[in-house]
Amino acid sequence: MKAQEIIRSFEQEQMKDDLPTIHIGDTVRVGVRIREGSKERVQPFEGTVIAKRHGGINATMTVRKVFQGVGVERVFLLHSPRIEKIKIVRRGKVRRAKLYYLRNRVGKATRVKQRFDR
Repeated sequence: MKAQEIIRSFEQEQMKDDLPTIHIGDTVRVGVRIREGSKERVQPFEGTVIAKRHGGINATMTVRKVFQGVGVERVFLLHSPRIEKIKIVRRGKVRRAKLYYLRNRVGKATRVKQRFDR
């Protein structure tokens, strides 16, 4: 029992407490730290949150964007030190937990209604 308490306390130390409340369908801009040689910079990745998984320190979100006609998806570990910041660009109004159907849509059909209540 003691080992579980140690692991839990270590996870609490590593978790970020400044994360915004992210919902499925939101458009987010994730600042990712990229290392190039000895230099480090922050590269933004902007897209729609199509899935969230797990909880606690293992929480992840899948962000999808279309770049030059090709769909790009990245899975971000929310509490990772590589993630500098997450900014919510706009809120999305959706009625399901996973938006995998957006993978089969093209152009304007991939739009998500905007939500103004939160």
